[in-house]
Amino acid sequence: MPTPLQLPDALLRRVPRQTRSRERLARVLEVADRLMGTEGVEALTMIRVAAEAHISVGSLYQYLPDRDAIIEALAGSYLAMIESRTAALLELARAERWPDPTDVLIDAFAHLYRGEPGFRALWFGRHLTEAARAADREHKRRMAVTLREIMIAQGVAAPGEELDIACRTAHLMGDAVMQEAFRADPDGDPGLLREVKIALRAYAARWTAP
Repeated sequence: MPTPLQLPDALLRRVPRQTRSRERLARVLEVADRLMGTEGVEALTMIRVAAEAHISVGSLYQYLPDRDAIIEALAGSYLAMIESRTAALLELARAERWPDPTDVLIDAFAHLYRGEPGFRALWFGRHLTEAARAADREHKRRMAVTLREIMIAQGVAAPGEELDIACRTAHLMGDAVMQEAFRADPDGDPGLLREVKIALRAYAARWTAP
């Protein structure tokens, strides 16, 4: 089951204080995510989202002023969800040793892609705002840091400046191939997923701890 998305307060024109208002905004995000996954970005009009969330357009405008704001809210929520799941992987990596960390990580992100059609529709389309792209760049840096901590926790690599850049490079490579694997196939191209594992294992061998 997909993880419920949350609206970061920083993306809102006005932060709701009452429980009822927060529940209303949660419905807005759920509707926007569903429309994105089933019909694409073009379905995200303020009128359509408000109608399907059963709120007035005026209420929606109080919190999200236009479609770009909805897109940025979705993008921020997707990125936060990915980082949350990766943090959970880090905790798991600290608690147990994996026979093949590359296999575990690629399979975990492939599972995420399969379960989040809205995320795929947004990232594979051409509607990301500059603010969303900037958020994604910072997200990639944070993801590389978490990947570094996972590798250290698994005893695969020792801390150091070389590991920092290696983990950032590995994440960028894996992310690019993962997106291509799911661009045309909602289940992920098995050949590309297999080959990215091979490539990342080979790359990781260069900085494996003795």
